[in-house]
Amino acid sequence: MAIAVVFLPLLAAVIAGFFGRAIGDRAAQLVTSGAMLLSMALGFVLFREILSHEGPQIVKLASWIVAGGIDVNWSLRLDTLSGVMILVVTIVSAMVHVYSVGYMAHDTGIPRFMAYLSLFTFFMLMLVTADNFVQLFFGWEGVGLSSYLLIGFWYDRPSANDAAIKAFIVNRVGDFAFALGIFAVFVIFGSLDFDTVFAKTPAAVGTTINFLGWQAPSLTLACILLFIGAMGKSAQLGLHTWLPDAMEGPTPVSALIHAATMVTAGVFMVARLSPMFEYASDALAVVGVIGGTTAIFAASVGMAQNDIKRVIAYSTCSQLGYMFFAAGVSAYSAAMFHLFTHAFFKALLFLGAGSVIHAMSGEQDMRRMGGLWRKIPFTYALMWIGSLSLAGIPFFAGFYSKDSILVAAWASGSAVGRYSFCLGIFTAFLTAFYSWRLLLMTFHGKPRADEDTMHHVHESPWVMLAPLFVLAAGAVLAGYLAEGYFVGHDRAAFWKQSILVLPEHDSIAASEHMHGILEFLPLIAGVLGISTAYLCYSIDPGIPARLAMQYRSLYQFLLNKWYFDELYDRLFVRTAFSLGEGLWKTGDGRIIDRFGPDGIANATRELAREASRLQTGYVYHYAFAMLIGVVALVTWYLLPR
Repeated sequence: MAIAVVFLPLLAAVIAGFFGRAIGDRAAQLVTSGAMLLSMALGFVLFREILSHEGPQIVKLASWIVAGGIDVNWSLRLDTLSGVMILVVTIVSAMVHVYSVGYMAHDTGIPRFMAYLSLFTFFMLMLVTADNFVQLFFGWEGVGLSSYLLIGFWYDRPSANDAAIKAFIVNRVGDFAFALGIFAVFVIFGSLDFDTVFAKTPAAVGTTINFLGWQAPSLTLACILLFIGAMGKSAQLGLHTWLPDAMEGPTPVSALIHAATMVTAGVFMVARLSPMFEYASDALAVVGVIGGTTAIFAASVGMAQNDIKRVIAYSTCSQLGYMFFAAGVSAYSAAMFHLFTHAFFKALLFLGAGSVIHAMSGEQDMRRMGGLWRKIPFTYALMWIGSLSLAGIPFFAGFYSKDSILVAAWASGSAVGRYSFCLGIFTAFLTAFYSWRLLLMTFHGKPRADEDTMHHVHESPWVMLAPLFVLAAGAVLAGYLAEGYFVGHDRAAFWKQSILVLPEHDSIAASEHMHGILEFLPLIAGVLGISTAYLCYSIDPGIPARLAMQYRSLYQFLLNKWYFDELYDRLFVRTAFSLGEGLWKTGDGRIIDRFGPDGIANATRELAREASRLQTGYVYHYAFAMLIGVVALVTWYLLPR
């Protein structure tokens, strides 16, 4: 059954990708969507089977690499952690596949698009079921490749091509560190198998390894390198710049890749490697600080964006920061809980935004929307559900998971935990603010689009709305139903051997004794954020413009995303272009070509030109040359030796 869950999407991708033109658009949609729905159904059954076992189950598929002391099998690791991810990936991917039938109905490349979606899902399932670092890297790079294909799906648009290349390159930076981390693991432990590495981890505490001439703590170095890889995939501060630009891809791509699957791979990886991170406190501190800082950074930028998809994209980046700072205080189960609930409400918001864009004939700028709620009531109601969950309002899914993270961060008692908690509370305020800013600008107020566009506004077809209702059910119920298992009293039995938390690091256990105002701060921050948004965009809509004029420098700072793109352009892009141009014109042109191929060619040409002067065409010149030759030969012959 596990094999079917993982490989059905691959089979569908092969059929739609290689035989799409032969079978047609509708058949390609049916094959891929049907395979994903079947994989989702089998995923539920598989998850129940996983919970019935005491420990992880290993399904060996084949022997992969046996060379130079490396013995790597291609196996599927089935435990609670992989089971949760299988549920998340298959449910969201199935809904996105069905939604795409309606959203991409008029596209010219339907089989190719559906094949890319299924291929991405296969690689993501390979990643979450990996039993060793090599297989993890295989899935890791596979989702990177698939995301490149999906982001650049509309290859006739230069902006889509640029975004795909940017995502690919930025992720390669993180992946280079990730590969170095895997090399470090092999050097330290002599194995790439998870169980072997985890068993040897306690013995590696206190050991060092030479890195760039520096004797670094082995575990800390390996974990930080691996986490840098997670920063790339999960768009954490510094390697986040690809995520907003990736909105150039079709909206179903945004929901699949940037809400619930690829960007959460880094969070899953840190949770999977908790037996290593638990013994590397400095690495955990780095994870917590980066996560907390990313949360506030992305939320501050999101509140100033006007593209509906970019607002939700920065929201994703911010919520991933929550997950990472939860992992940074050893609350891995809380991080996975938020990953689980976030998958539903963020996929709902992205697909809801796609429904708005569909209704507005492709318009994405919220400044050209307004007054839509009467024309698309189902989409409006579903976007409300997603926003309530995102803002952490009781009793929606996001309330339970976000609250568990913030309380655990404070209860950890560490400086990193307090730092993350303070930023997390302020982030909760900003999250609620930009969520209701999006709702009010999009659905309320006077219509700001032209009359022709408003005349054609219509509700999406049911093939697009039905997946939204499924995701909305998750956004409402997932937190309440799963809280006891993820972070409640049943968490030890639920997670079993999937996640390791040392007793002295158990911040979730410490949070059970917390009472008082701290428990209500996230809710208070959320309510204040919603109230502020209503004041600024409903009661007195002139406030935002006045504030933008009064604090123009701050507004431009947020609107331009803290100028990270400009900074990277100056430091890396222009430097690379200048270096390339210098090597081309000076190194290649003036040195290599001048003294190499061009130099030899020029010398040959000049020699030929000089020799051609001897060919005058006059017989007496040739006779004179022959006479001179004869005289020279006779002279040479008569000279004494």
